[in-house]
Amino acid sequence: MSTDLQKARKLLAGISAQTKQGKSLAAAQAMRDAILSAFKQPLMKAEREEIVEMVQKAVDFLNHDKNLRQHYPLIISYEPGKEKALLSTVKDVISELQAVVQEGVEGYEAMMLERKEKALKKADLYIEQEEYDKAKAIFDRLLLEFKNDSELVAEIADKFIQSGRYEYAFDYLEAALENDPQAIFLYNRIGIVLRKMQDFETAEKYYNKALEVTEADEYLWFNIGRLYIDWRKWEKVQEAAEKALQVNPKFREAAKMLTFAQKKTGE
Repeated sequence: MSTDLQKARKLLAGISAQTKQGKSLAAAQAMRDAILSAFKQPLMKAEREEIVEMVQKAVDFLNHDKNLRQHYPLIISYEPGKEKALLSTVKDVISELQAVVQEGVEGYEAMMLERKEKALKKADLYIEQEEYDKAKAIFDRLLLEFKNDSELVAEIADKFIQSGRYEYAFDYLEAALENDPQAIFLYNRIGIVLRKMQDFETAEKYYNKALEVTEADEYLWFNIGRLYIDWRKWEKVQEAAEKALQVNPKFREAAKMLTFAQKKTGE
């Protein structure tokens, strides 16, 4: 017996269990793959009789699958020798079931997005009331659900930056950076936080790490320039502004920074 025929037998034999377990899509896909494997080459009489019998039983299992019937109410018919027609029907079944799965995924994503937005709004109220620990508790629970969501962490950090709670923002960003060390936007934010905390040396170290990832980000260079302005290192401000303009010659704010730094270095 050929490998393809063995594969077909195994696939057909598993359809009963899949329908009982509610795995309608997997069962339909197994049927499709079994047909393609079994009938891709001529079969001996005994082999054909065996496979035809197995296909008929598998079709019967699919027709009695309540979950499948709910989404594909038409009866799947099969006549020996008309495997192409069966294959076409099974492909239609798969398409219908895949659409149902996709709708379920989209519905779940919409639900999770709504939960995220509600939690963020609730935390915003606590921040407005300066109850930062309560806001942090909500954010922590939220991040348990949305693990490794670096953009969410950055959004949370921004909320604490805007409220002046830089130490909270730093903790979130540092943890996120460990999970996503290539995320330039996290380096930018953590540098801003450290600059506002006037921890210039640590901010410089983080920016240098970011430059190891890329030097082709004008906003990274601009934020480095902002650091050196606060640090009053005018030559480094000029260098950062020039680097930003090399990346984006139309970056007006960087041009203003360069002019400012040139005035300072010329004093």
